[in-house]
Amino acid sequence: MKQYFGVGLGMLAGFAIGAAAISGLHAQAKPKLYLITEIDVTNPEAYGKEFAPKAQATIKAAGASFVLIGGSAGAGAKPITALAGTPPKRITVQAWDSLEAMNAWYKSDAYQEALKIGEKHATFRRYAVEGQ
Repeated sequence: MKQYFGVGLGMLAGFAIGAAAISGLHAQAKPKLYLITEIDVTNPEAYGKEFAPKAQATIKAAGASFVLIGGSAGAGAKPITALAGTPPKRITVQAWDSLEAMNAWYKSDAYQEALKIGEKHATFRRYAVEGQ
């Protein structure tokens, strides 16, 4: 009888551990949302000094991260290599936990204040795509 009790208890523990692991995997499976911004910078020096650092600070404070920053206007940008067509002067890709989080950041007073400065030195084209 003791032997059956031990086997049963082991099976129950294994089931519980397996269920917890599957639950954890499902929680990790939620794809990120990516915000792609193509930026036509008209004044790279002012954009890099006045707007980019403020905008980046609001993004990081909102819990997002940068996947890449490319092009002109300083603030951590890497070169863009064109394969076909004309690349934007600047591009960023940000990773967000959800569309709601991204929208809350975009509509925030802090970002809208920074954006007023950015729009003096650039035009923006933005789109969001859910990751795989």
